[in-house]
Amino acid sequence: MDLGLREKVAVITGGDSGIGQATAQLLAKEGAKVAVIDKTSEALEQAVIEIIKLGEVFAVQADLTKPKEVEAAKHKIDQQFGTTHILVHAAGITGATGDFLELSDEDWYQTIEVDLMATVRTCRAFIPGMREVGWGRVILISSEDAVQPYPEELPYCACKAGVLNLAKGLSKAYAKDGVLVNTVSPAYIATPMTDAMMEKRSKQMDVSFGEAIDSFLDEQRPHIELKRRGKPEEVAAVIAFLCSEQSSFVVGSNYRVDGGSVASL
Repeated sequence: MDLGLREKVAVITGGDSGIGQATAQLLAKEGAKVAVIDKTSEALEQAVIEIIKLGEVFAVQADLTKPKEVEAAKHKIDQQFGTTHILVHAAGITGATGDFLELSDEDWYQTIEVDLMATVRTCRAFIPGMREVGWGRVILISSEDAVQPYPEELPYCACKAGVLNLAKGLSKAYAKDGVLVNTVSPAYIATPMTDAMMEKRSKQMDVSFGEAIDSFLDEQRPHIELKRRGKPEEVAAVIAFLCSEQSSFVVGSNYRVDGGSVASL
């Protein structure tokens, strides 16, 4: 299937690893000009080595919690590639975890800054250019946690629910301008984020990494019917569809890539 992405300019935040990197690789393979944004220069350099094998890529280091750095990143991408047509916002953190009553305001603010406000900033930076050319795709990465919250991860859950609401609102505001906004909600994907969770779990339980994954699936994610972690490439495939000409009648939707984890309709 031709996704119609040749010569489109795609910006991927969190593009140095996990879902972001897998998406950048797939879009580059489809002929898009890919700009990856992340905070860590060394990780970005490693990601570029892999992406450049498949297509054209430009790396930009930026801290998305700082508005001036977001604007500076946009300016660099404009100079390198021209107007951005596609924004995939995959950057995020687990944030503060634990008992709700023990989490401080600062714990909440840190998670909100990265998982919600960085989303707001990147959309604010890149959507105007899409409106000017009359064509755009915005895919925001939410989570199963947005609709199925877990008590020990409430800052993350609340922020991801906010991302769903933000995307729905943006879809209503800008669809008339040719800018289609949707979300993808993964669950328990094999990324550095869940690797860190499982490494911590394996140490706490004094079990192997694999045993930590198996026990987590049994105890914490019993509705993942496939009984495994998802692959970043499996999420990237859905994102790529939403970036494409093939998704021209998909607006304000949330696509779950969760192995069945969300138990409700």
